[in-house]
Amino acid sequence: MTRPPARRLLVCASALCLAGAPSLTACSPGGPDRTAPSASATAGRSAPAASPSPSAGTALTSAQAEAALITPADLGEPWAPTQGAATWRDTLLKATADSPDCGRLLEAVYTEDLFGPRNPVRAVAGLDDGMDEAQLRYQVIAHDPADVDRTLAWLRSLPQKCGRFTAATAGGAVQGGQVTEAALPPVGDAREGLRITLAGENADGEPTALTLDLAAVRVGDDAIVLTNGGLGNVSQEVTAAVVQLGTQRLTEVRRQARLEV
Repeated sequence: MTRPPARRLLVCASALCLAGAPSLTACSPGGPDRTAPSASATAGRSAPAASPSPSAGTALTSAQAEAALITPADLGEPWAPTQGAATWRDTLLKATADSPDCGRLLEAVYTEDLFGPRNPVRAVAGLDDGMDEAQLRYQVIAHDPADVDRTLAWLRSLPQKCGRFTAATAGGAVQGGQVTEAALPPVGDAREGLRITLAGENADGEPTALTLDLAAVRVGDDAIVLTNGGLGNVSQEVTAAVVQLGTQRLTEVRRQARLEV
């Protein structure tokens, strides 16, 4: 397959586009500004956003959570519905780390239960990038805001706690791990982004290098969680764009629900 000169995300930078069309493919491709957010824009990323919480006084329903999911049509080619869990999830993420916090992080990413299993409402979408062989997992969750904020505070501590760590996979391979901060657009009420890397060899002695972005955003009484990972190129641009688009979509779905009450 010939790689195009540039990948274009079919996303909109304005919630007006969400309100005006059932699918974001009706919007102009190109997405938000591709320049990484400045330090001033991200330094206070857990401070309250200017917009009011979208879910005050209402409870997220399963139908609303499903409606707020990201779809392949939102991202455009080469993204498509997932064909199943990537093999690296079992071979690399199912591992025992030399630090409790780093082990907890790997387990949360592997099980997709960042906030724990007690989620009365949760919708999940999986997307595969056939070009870079990346896999994106996206969740919309109803969860106690205080619990979400505690988890975000814990994530914020991990670049220091897990700046360097080792993890032994179920197959006995030892991986060198690193957690760094990943900038997110200033959306939602609170947010945190991490980039996790695991490098080493598999059980057959072949070199492996996994890169995975983890992003979590609290939007009122709800939350979105995203992982974007793979053994090749993992685009931080995609991670940031999906976080922005997903927050806009969840906000609009909740706004429409309040108007219908």
